[in-house]
Order: sequence, then C-alpha cells, then structure tokens
Amino acid sequence: MTITVLIADDAAMVRAGFAALLDAQEDLRVVGQVADGKEAVAQAARLRPDVILMDVRMPEMNGIEATERIGAPSFPSSPPPRILMLTTFDIDDYVHDALQAGASGFLLKDATPEELVHAVRVVAAGDALLSPGITRRMIAQFAARRPRPPRDSALLAGLTDREREVLLLIAQGRSNREVGEELFISDHTVKTHVGRLLTKLDQRDRVQLVIFAYDNGLVSPAP
Repeated sequence: MTITVLIADDAAMVRAGFAALLDAQEDLRVVGQVADGKEAVAQAARLRPDVILMDVRMPEMNGIEATERIGAPSFPSSPPPRILMLTTFDIDDYVHDALQAGASGFLLKDATPEELVHAVRVVAAGDALLSPGITRRMIAQFAARRPRPPRDSALLAGLTDREREVLLLIAQGRSNREVGEELFISDHTVKTHVGRLLTKLDQRDRVQLVIFAYDNGLVSPAP
C-alpha cells in the first residue's frame, strides 16, 4: 500500500530534498508541494494525502494554524491527513502548540533521512511519534508551567491498575518495547493496553495520552 505525502515548507530546496528522499521509497509517493500554510490547507483538502510534512514557520499561515484547520470538524476530508511537524526549532511552545493543534509527530530538520522515512511510515500507520529529545523537553519543561485543566476523575476511575502503569510509562516517553520490558509483558499486550487507553480516555493517539497524563497530575515534570 502506497503512502501519499504532501510537503509544506517555504524553502524550495528543503521541499525538493524531502520529495527526492521520499519518492525513492517504494511505499511512499509525494503528491504535492506547497510553500505556505494557506496553500497546505487547500491542497490537503484537494489531494487528501495520508501524511503532511508541515513546517512550523511559513508565510501566509504558519504550520500550527494550518494543522488546526486541517484537524477541524469542518475539514472536508475524513479522516484528515496525519501531520508530521518539521522544524529547525525545538522550542517547547512549538511542540505543545503543534500537538494540541492535532499533529501526530514532531521532528527536527536535522533528523537523518532514515529517521524521516521511518517517521512518515509510523505516523501513516496511526501511531504518534516524537523525537526522543523533544519528548523529554516537553515532559521536563513545558508541563511544569502549563495551567492544568480540571481532572477527568471519571475517566481515570475507569482504568485498571495495569492500564494506569502503562499510561505512566508512556508519559515518560517509553516505547512499547520499553514498556513491555519494564512490566514483563509482550509487545502485543502493550499495544492492547494502549488501544484500550485511547478508547477509555477518548484520546486520538499516543502523544495525546502524554498530555492527558500531565493534565491530570499523574506525572510530575522533572525539576
């Protein structure tokens, strides 16, 4: 199955480089390239790609606002494309704003070609992906100063002890393999628990589970 990709970046050489890299993969196909967020929204509706590589800083409309519009209930494509944010900046506010807007992943532009290709495939498969360093920064810094909404006590009460353990480890940035090793359970079992967490907590993906854990005080950021 071919994964279709739209590239949104205001730098022509960046777009060309990403397109050449992705089109060289048998399972990936670039269907469009745009230079600003406004055009990204328009082409996302017209082309309906599986994944959008979205730059944060662009003219006309930045990538975060474009992501919000693509994820809005009124957007004509359902389900909307999965969005992988790409930037040279790893400022915490960008990370949090992008994830809250509906992005499924966040990578710096200095990621290796292999990391970028892997990220597109992971996001297309419905999983969320963050650069490990960004995950730690979001956990250790931004969550400490973000106002927390009221706790969802009813949702938390519906979790089993094991589901709560899995949620806590996910919030610490652990992969499925690492969660399995910590709890002495298989990868398949971890995936089952993650799926149940998404359903019970009404969250879109793994990244949203991290945000939920911090919003509800289940995890405290490192000092």
